[in-house]
Amino acid sequence: MRLHPHTDSPTHPSGSLRHRTGRLAGTAAALAVLAGLGPLAGPGAHAADNPYERGPAPTTSSIEAPRGPYAVSQTSVSSLSVTGFGGGTIYYPTSTSDGTFGAVAISPGYTAYESSIAWLGPRLASQGFVVFTIDTLTTADQPDSRGRQLLAALDHLTERSSVRGRVDASRLGVMGHSMGGGGSLEAAKSRPGLQAAIPLTPWNLDKTWPELTTPTLIFGADGDSIAPVSSHAEPFYSSLSSSLDRGYLELNSATHFTPNSSNTTIAKYSISWLKRFIDNDTRYEQFLCPLPRPSLTIEEYRGNCPHGS
Repeated sequence: MRLHPHTDSPTHPSGSLRHRTGRLAGTAAALAVLAGLGPLAGPGAHAADNPYERGPAPTTSSIEAPRGPYAVSQTSVSSLSVTGFGGGTIYYPTSTSDGTFGAVAISPGYTAYESSIAWLGPRLASQGFVVFTIDTLTTADQPDSRGRQLLAALDHLTERSSVRGRVDASRLGVMGHSMGGGGSLEAAKSRPGLQAAIPLTPWNLDKTWPELTTPTLIFGADGDSIAPVSSHAEPFYSSLSSSLDRGYLELNSATHFTPNSSNTTIAKYSISWLKRFIDNDTRYEQFLCPLPRPSLTIEEYRGNCPHGS
């Protein structure tokens, strides 16, 4: 149930994203402390306020930096050891002192391999996530197949992977580039319990997504000639329910393949979105509301912010 009305414009100056389950989680955590169960260990967890909060208070420089506060380890997952997707690489915070982490699976696009989105693995993991960059079964797999493969990767990550004990299976998200971005929409449609979806210059023949209940941030590119924003990213965004936490960021002077290379703008707002909705971390609202304004790297930003939350 939404308690506050939304605005939906590129320049609305007020408001903050809704707290979703954060308040309930904080209350439960406080009761657990009173019951003698105690908070999660480590400097990044403040259970009395939010048991999912990880890492120090963010700043613009900290989320724009090439690496965040966590040292990162990685492990390869052979395609021969999994079913339903093509294997990949898991990146995760080396330390276990903060307890478990939320996780995100990321799919490449048409004809592409894991290497095309690999830069996001250590970048996001260093901010306090377990990240699974995957290969698909074939490079020609369509978005619906890539959506199923993202979910298969999350299931492997949480149920069978060597790092499953580091993952909170209730706090998961998906990302993807091009057809993988279309796949992230498919995954969120199939599994409404996902906490965040981030399609990157997405491609999909299905243009309408009113059934999505997962907070979704869509990246478009003003120079995209393969998945033009007018026929892909923009109608995807516009079709999302106005009551959904949603955002549309159109990259300035960018192409369809901009997400395949390290990009500070993509990283900054992806981190903020994942932190806000997978970790319920309201410290990251400052980067999402007021809505970002056009700049050298942002052509436009659309989104919604509730009043008074």
